[in-house]
Amino acid sequence: MNNLVERFLRYVKFDTQSDELTNLTPSTPGQMVFAQALEKELQQMGLADISLDENGYLFATLPGNCDHPVPTLGFIAHMDTAPDMSGHDVKPRIVDYQGGPITLNAEQGIVLDPAQFPELNDYVGQQLIVTDGTTLLGADDKAGIAEILSAVEWLQQHPEVKHGDIRIGFNPDEEIGLGAHHFDVERFGADWAYTMDGGAVGELEYENFNAASARITFRGLNVHPGAAKHKMLNSIRVANQFAIMLPRWETPEHTEGYEGFYHLISFQGTVEKTTLTYILRDHDRARFESRKREIEHLCHKVNCEFPGCAEAEIKDQYYNMREKIEPVMHIIEVAEQAMKNAGVTPRVQPIRGGTDGAQLSFKGLPCPNIFAGGMNMHGRYEYVPIPSMEKASQTIIEICKIVAQK
Repeated sequence: MNNLVERFLRYVKFDTQSDELTNLTPSTPGQMVFAQALEKELQQMGLADISLDENGYLFATLPGNCDHPVPTLGFIAHMDTAPDMSGHDVKPRIVDYQGGPITLNAEQGIVLDPAQFPELNDYVGQQLIVTDGTTLLGADDKAGIAEILSAVEWLQQHPEVKHGDIRIGFNPDEEIGLGAHHFDVERFGADWAYTMDGGAVGELEYENFNAASARITFRGLNVHPGAAKHKMLNSIRVANQFAIMLPRWETPEHTEGYEGFYHLISFQGTVEKTTLTYILRDHDRARFESRKREIEHLCHKVNCEFPGCAEAEIKDQYYNMREKIEPVMHIIEVAEQAMKNAGVTPRVQPIRGGTDGAQLSFKGLPCPNIFAGGMNMHGRYEYVPIPSMEKASQTIIEICKIVAQK
């Protein structure tokens, strides 16, 4: 595990924010730059079957060393970081955390405070990797990449530990819901896999949101405001009317657990044209479908008052993987036992989000999600405890051991 932290600190220097507006795969050039650097690292490690395709999907194999048939395992992580905040010129630093607030940026008054983020209290006495408060960190999911490669390196250095073939997959564009779109499950060739993309130590997840995006466009009519009576139609005002018709309490800041939501993520407009972009989320498939119908119903109400003004484009993104994991629950049992072997208490819980594993499960590769250790992802207060990363890497090793023994 000596190289785990060094790997992570090196990886976060790559600017790999994804961008849903480019319609490219990978959606940003920085992801391919990172993939090419990882490809060279895999070659230096001496792994087999290394391939990097034109879409930025990087696969490799650590060949097994067992004398009996063993299932082929996959471990997957994504290379992109969230578009929510800059991932350019990340300046990570290691803090020996002894409790209390951590000043990330004195000049700008940016402080990581347990009063706001009480989970910090769980990591007193540990080393944390934090940001300088001006960017995200990138533990989501470069911690996962570092953990996978460090586990593979450990297995290479300990040939006495038996394991089957281990497939490694690094993909782009998870943060914009497209990470599995061009993932060739047949070519990957694993019997099942795990995404190393969870949060706090111990997380094990095989339930996630059903997810859709909704883009509602409002068309207005602009005339001089001095002569606008009974003529002007202000699309900004109509869009605002639409937004407040949605349930006030069904938003991310008012929900938890299995509760779904409507989340307004973008509002762009002029008098002539305004666009609202939402993400819709719910663990329950029936309620998920109801949320999509509600968007269409409210558009119809707007058009009854302002004919032809509103138009909705709704796209499904991914579905709850639970229905694909329940028939193969032994892969969850393996992960739980591996965590226990690594000294971690498993915490099985639903994901209030999604992972590439959801789409991969529906493409025929059962793929639950395991913790990578990152906290407060997608923002300036992101951090990752080094012991959590070490435990994640040890969990990978223990999974390989258990599967080989069984």
